[in-house]
Order: sequence, then C-alpha cells, then structure tokens
Amino acid sequence: MATLLHIDASSRPGRSGDQPHGSHTRRLTARFVERWQTARPDDRIVYRDVGRHPPSPVTGEWIHAAFTKPAQREPWMHETLAASDALVDELLAADIIVAGVPMYNFGVPAGFKAYIDNIVRVGRTFGFDRSRPGLPYWPMLSDMRKRLVILGARGDYGYAAGERMAHANHVEPHLRTVFGYLGIDDVYAIAVEYDEFADQRLRASLGRAERRIEELTGELAKSLETAVC
Repeated sequence: MATLLHIDASSRPGRSGDQPHGSHTRRLTARFVERWQTARPDDRIVYRDVGRHPPSPVTGEWIHAAFTKPAQREPWMHETLAASDALVDELLAADIIVAGVPMYNFGVPAGFKAYIDNIVRVGRTFGFDRSRPGLPYWPMLSDMRKRLVILGARGDYGYAAGERMAHANHVEPHLRTVFGYLGIDDVYAIAVEYDEFADQRLRASLGRAERRIEELTGELAKSLETAVC
C-alpha cells in the first residue's frame, strides 16, 4: 500500500466544470486522485488544502526554534514548530505528492509558499553541517523514491520550456528547485493555459491536461507495482 499526498493551493473554492469560477487545479487534482483510486483502491490518501487553510508564515521565532538542536529546544519551540512538524510528517509518509498549484502573478500562491517554507526543515528534510567538506548542506529525502506531480493553471499561454513566456514561469522551475533540494527529483508537470481567454483554446487545454493525467496515473501506478515486485 502506498500513500498519496493530495495538496490544493488555489484560493478559488470548487472545481471548474462543476461550479462557476471554480478552480482548474482543483479539478485536475481531483481527476488525478479519482483515477489513482480506481487503479490502486487500497492506497492511503492524505488531503491538505493550503489554499483555503494556509500554514502560518515563518517568523523569527520559528527560525530560532528550527535552527536549535532538538535536544536543546525549549517547550515554546516545540509548540512553534508543531504545525510544521505535521506537514513534514505528511511529506515523509508520502510516496506520491500531487500538488495543484496555479500561477499567481508568475509564481506560486502565498499559501503554497508558506507550505514550502514549513517543509524545508534543517535536520528533517535537508541536512546542514558547516564542517562538512564541499557543500555544507545535503538532501535527506533522496533515497525515499518520492514522486512529485505538479498540476497547474495559467491565465495566459506559452509558459512551457522554449515557448514565448517561459522566462516568466516561476512555478514549475521554482518547485523543481525546492523539492530537488530536499531530494525529490522525480517531477512531472501538467498545466492548463488560456484561462483568461475562456474560449475553445481553454477547453482544448483542459482536455489535453485531463488526458495526460489519465496516462500519468497509469504510468505511476504501474511503476509502483514494478518497484514492489
């Protein structure tokens, strides 16, 4: 049995196609999870909505607590890090992370940035030692064989590598950097475009994304079966 961590980051409630002004990324993550449950009904699904219930931003107290060695932490430090610890525990337990991350002003939504800041944790998801030869930091999740699926949505079009707006895409490249820093390098990205145009191009983009999700869920489910065998 595997664990799938399902994260939604859109500020929009509901799903496009079901509700007026619903979220495309919520629609895509729901489609992925539905297909996954069909292929692997015994797997555990953990849900986290950082769009409607964002984690608290990192504060000076948080930084002080996180960079204090666990054995030396005072009670208030453990309390300060409790929510972050819960998010890290979810990430560590997950085999597949499916994140619906729309593009807001060329980057990730604030709730998802707060999520990132809470899971990038010294001693838990990355290591740091000033005396270490070479680089003083290293990823701690490299041997866990986790896969990250980024399901996005963009108002304009042409944000893929080599296209007209690729230089302004700070979503997928940012997430590949952050999760790669932790040791999660197996990353897949699917995105809907043309939302601001709301015409046939948007409908076609949604169709392509949903077809690719069906293919990807099959590929990943099969790869897990092969790994077990």
